Amino acid sequence: MIIEIYKNAGNNPVIQLVIIAVVLDTFFGCIRAVKDKEFNSCFGINGAIRKIGMVVSIMALILVDRIVGFNMIGFLPEVVRGYLGESIGLTEFFGLLYIAYETVSILKNMALCGLPVKALWKTVKTFLGRYTDELPDDDELVEESEDK
Repeated sequence: MIIEIYKNAGNNPVIQLVIIAVVLDTFFGCIRAVKDKEFNSCFGINGAIRKIGMVVSIMALILVDRIVGFNMIGFLPEVVRGYLGESIGLTEFFGLLYIAYETVSILKNMALCGLPVKALWKTVKTFLGRYTDELPDDDELVEESEDK
């Protein structure tokens, strides 16, 4: 039964996006680590713990949603609700938070790798900053801007 639950959950676009975001953040974190010749928050023990925590919590929340069936749509801003429909479970709710967090981290890593995405990163960070203060640290980007 649990295997069937996870097979069905694999078709959930939010879960798929979380996995893609984790992989992309790890990829760009690795590129940044090679460029800087040092481990960083995406390609080190802290990053690994955070990413494993996201995946394990998503797996646990799939089971919780199956058992309890929470509807978390009321906790999301009106703008987001229009895209998601009338109901989302804990899995999708936390999945959206993980995707937002990882998106900022991916863009930060891309900028630190030298890709021209700093303006996009600032736009996304500003948008998400309206709804949360739990965003990844951006000290490295601020330091890099001050150096120039």
